[in-house]
Amino acid sequence: MSRIIGLDLGSKTCGVAISDRSQLIARALKTIRFESDDYDDCFDQVLALLDEQDVHEVVLGLPKHMNGDIGIRGEISVQFAEELEKEGVKATLWDERLTTVAAEKILLEGDVSRRKRKKIIDQMAAVQILQNYLDRKRNGSLPE
Repeated sequence: MSRIIGLDLGSKTCGVAISDRSQLIARALKTIRFESDDYDDCFDQVLALLDEQDVHEVVLGLPKHMNGDIGIRGEISVQFAEELEKEGVKATLWDERLTTVAAEKILLEGDVSRRKRKKIIDQMAAVQILQNYLDRKRNGSLPE
């Protein structure tokens, strides 16, 4: 099997997680930083990373409002996924509601300092997104 990358796309950072080859475990990989709303730069960095890691599948967090609506941030993720697909990358959008909250909780329970949490929260949210996807995939319960 090949590895999968998970992305938590923000307005200035993109948290990145990667699976193991068996697609059982997600781990933090890095945080991509870019100028505010410069998604072209972020996209180029993601493509370079995919090439470097020899990965052809991405799970991209889809931010939704709590009522399920997709707002501006969600539309940006949809467009990002469409551009990845044009480059031959399989891109799956994944509901990311509450992943940052879950990541923050894990870091707080691990007694990680506020300064360090700020540096790695996006990576941890990407881990949550990717791990949720991997778990559902392994259990055969991915949405159609």
